[in-house]
Amino acid sequence: MTVERVDRAAQSSAVEQPQPTAKAEARRALHLCNVCGYCNGLCPVFDAAKRRPLLAAGDLDQLANLCHHCRSCLYACQYAPPHPFALNVPRALARTRADSYARHAWPQPLARLFANPHRAALLASLITTLPLLMLVLISVPVDQVWAVHQGPGAFYQVLPWGWMVLLAGFSLGWSLLALGVGMGRFWRASVGTRASTGTGDHALLPQRRRLSALKTVLSETLALSHLRGGGAGCADLDAKPSHWRRRWHHALFYGFLLSFAATVAATLYHHLLGCLAPYPFWSAPVLLGSVGGLLMLMGVMGLGWLGARADPEPNTPDTQSANQALLWLLGAVALSGLLLLLWRETAAMALLLILHLGLVLALFLLLPYSKLVHAPYRLAALWRDALERQQRG
Repeated sequence: MTVERVDRAAQSSAVEQPQPTAKAEARRALHLCNVCGYCNGLCPVFDAAKRRPLLAAGDLDQLANLCHHCRSCLYACQYAPPHPFALNVPRALARTRADSYARHAWPQPLARLFANPHRAALLASLITTLPLLMLVLISVPVDQVWAVHQGPGAFYQVLPWGWMVLLAGFSLGWSLLALGVGMGRFWRASVGTRASTGTGDHALLPQRRRLSALKTVLSETLALSHLRGGGAGCADLDAKPSHWRRRWHHALFYGFLLSFAATVAATLYHHLLGCLAPYPFWSAPVLLGSVGGLLMLMGVMGLGWLGARADPEPNTPDTQSANQALLWLLGAVALSGLLLLLWRETAAMALLLILHLGLVLALFLLLPYSKLVHAPYRLAALWRDALERQQRG
């Protein structure tokens, strides 16, 4: 039978038969990968799968979140389409990963936000921004809202500091609680069994080896080493690897950390030094926030560009939509913050302040119910994988 006939037969079979569930397809693919072993050097997923040969539901959650979606295995696989096995490990793990986000989310009814990420991002932005605008218009005289405010405390003439802290604290506190519950569910589900993993209780590891595992996790996280795709980089377009995806992720990741550091610095300025925002351009909060915002915008545009030209075969429409919605929201937060910095001494300051704070609150609220949840889940998967390697090492 020719390759074309095999391909047509596989396509016909796919049309006639119901699509397997995310876990069923991931389990089928990884069982074949455990037999083959060709891709073991590309990323830690395949070695971890060999340690979990039962591939139970919790094992698949762990392996799916350990995957960084470099997609190199698809183009290295001899059983990828048009082979009759039609293995597509990146797509199978992406579906399983998305399923784990929704299944472990708390409270469970809010997991529906994962189903339409663009609508969720838009709705959250409107829910936070419009009431905030109404609050300002009701509590502050109109002529004062649209006036030019300069000098220390200018922001608080539009929105009092106490309101900013209350709104940010409530939204972030709720999301951290929800994320903590979800992470606890994921951690318990992904523990596996001794028969499955071939390892024992992680708590029995000597402290020295646990610290060594922690050092490994921090190194892999800060370097984003698993986006190297086995060394050549991610397969950004078909089988052509490059390091651009890792570089844009670095820009977004470190830009986000610098923006967080700017918030911490502003808090120290306020409480320890008694200095009120807005701060001078040369101050630590402004410098950290400016560089962080620019890096975030670079990362958002770079990842958006790669996503627009990427081969759709390793992805699913749902995961692509989640990626785009998150990039849109992060880009809007970064851009509104930079515009606020540039025009803070103009009459546009009030509107930009409300817009920026509303978008930040939306980002906080969607933390447990958007693609942003992949960061802590992936960190937990890396931590468990490092512990398992220490136990076997």
